[in-house]
Amino acid sequence: MIDVVKKILSKVTKDHRGFFHETYNRRYYAELGIDLEFVQDNHSLSRNLNTIRGLHFQAPPHAQAKLIRCARGAIYDVVVDIRRGSPSYGQWEGYELTEEAGDQLFVPVGFAHGFLTLMPDTEIVYKCSDFYAPKFEGAVRWDTCQIDWPLSGEPILSDKDQEASPLDDFDSPFFYGENS
Repeated sequence: MIDVVKKILSKVTKDHRGFFHETYNRRYYAELGIDLEFVQDNHSLSRNLNTIRGLHFQAPPHAQAKLIRCARGAIYDVVVDIRRGSPSYGQWEGYELTEEAGDQLFVPVGFAHGFLTLMPDTEIVYKCSDFYAPKFEGAVRWDTCQIDWPLSGEPILSDKDQEASPLDDFDSPFFYGENS
């Protein structure tokens, strides 16, 4: 297990009216070791089952940590350690995140991140620790990290994700021990 990646189990209170879910509390997250200032929230919709988005990162000096939650549907959320010199470099972990459970995943700086939709019309909401900087965005090709994606059909990918660099050819801008 990559110990800097954290799955946060959520408490969702439900009754006959619906539910209540506190999705972020800075004091609580600081107690978990996630003491960051999040500066941007993003929301994405993937219409189709088997959509893969990723494996994405943003490079220094605008590297981003992310706090991810599935707001509707379900995803298989994946992180790959891309920190040079890390004992877990190139290793991946996958986590199922669902609307029903409300759990979240903390992805620190130095990890490529992506997900596979397990249901149609899946929505993801996530916080970022730095602003979007298009000149610093990058990707590792989704099928070059030995990830056991639970695909139920052909993957749906963007052109950018299909053309991303394979892990073996990737020149990582991240170093183990720096901001990790």
